[in-house]
Amino acid sequence: MTDGASLPTSDSTASAIDGFWAVIPAGGAGTRLWPLSRRSSPKFLHDLTGAGRTLLEGTWDRLAPLTGGRVVVVTGQAHADAVRAQLPDLSSQDVVAEPSPRDSMPAIGLAAAIVERRDPEAVIGSFAADHVIRHVPEFWEAVSEAVTVARTGRIVTIGITPTHPSTAFGYIREGSELAVDGAPRARAVAEFVEKPDEATAREYLAGGGFWWNAGMFVAKASVLLDTLDRYHHDLAQGLRAIAADPARLERDWAALEKIAIDHAIAEPAAAAGLVAVVPASFSWDDVGDFASLGTLVGAGSTPADGLTVIGDPGDVVSIDASGVVAARGGRIVAVVGLDDVVVVDTPDALLVVSRDRAQDVKAVVDRLNASGRDDLT
Repeated sequence: MTDGASLPTSDSTASAIDGFWAVIPAGGAGTRLWPLSRRSSPKFLHDLTGAGRTLLEGTWDRLAPLTGGRVVVVTGQAHADAVRAQLPDLSSQDVVAEPSPRDSMPAIGLAAAIVERRDPEAVIGSFAADHVIRHVPEFWEAVSEAVTVARTGRIVTIGITPTHPSTAFGYIREGSELAVDGAPRARAVAEFVEKPDEATAREYLAGGGFWWNAGMFVAKASVLLDTLDRYHHDLAQGLRAIAADPARLERDWAALEKIAIDHAIAEPAAAAGLVAVVPASFSWDDVGDFASLGTLVGAGSTPADGLTVIGDPGDVVSIDASGVVAARGGRIVAVVGLDDVVVVDTPDALLVVSRDRAQDVKAVVDRLNASGRDDLT
């Protein structure tokens, strides 16, 4: 591979890519995974899949070999200490604590500005702290290709091969092939498409040329910030000013524009022909709700009498039942005669929901907050 990027070897190891930094946005409350995930202890701090590593630790494990440990984590002030505790090999200065949530563009942009000051030629890749990826060598190959394309001056995203007509994800519509040495899969991005209805998602799947948007972006730090400056000048200038003088973070942060990276730069830059996609076939899940978590856990385990158990199967009794159970309340959970049910038991809250309504758990959190029970959320 050219330009300092090298493909991972076939023995499941990866070589560090020269000048490549990983940015891990670690935010959000994971409200669709309540009551396991809460504002005080969001899902990225938990081992939800039984892998023996939290989602954050798993993200570090995937990225550290590619970066040689050049990683910046952006998280909320309330979670900074927990992040440092889970990632002891991460330098304290590489944990950036946001004073308040401002969505993904300020978080990723601030990390880019910090890295730009350390290495003006650096390429950064942004990868969420709470996703699950399997077939890691394939992930490494896709990132390596994305870095190669990014060195040509484009913003690059990694597109996930759709496995079903999902209405939970945005899509990327591919354009023409790009002739980039060392990146044979790279194509231009024609457009980013918002979450479709089911009929449209089926059309995307049947017609081909569409990829799930997993929110993975790779670019030179300077290119990302210059592109942001083109579309949101004040935000770009504000982020670079904070990186130059970190004492300004507390004072200036709340005044920064709150906007997602897709809306801030990905969509307008794609319309201007500045974005590329590297399609990939590794297994990916954003662990968006208990239905997807149950599928993830169930794929690597034997259901307990029809139920997929998150945690110790010895804490669950199942009779003629199916679905997902998380027994975290220190007591036995028994399920009898229910199909496709989700039961989540914790010391102070119990959730029971049909699996097809798993996306609606967020409404419970909204209701609790509205009734003044934010101590539970």
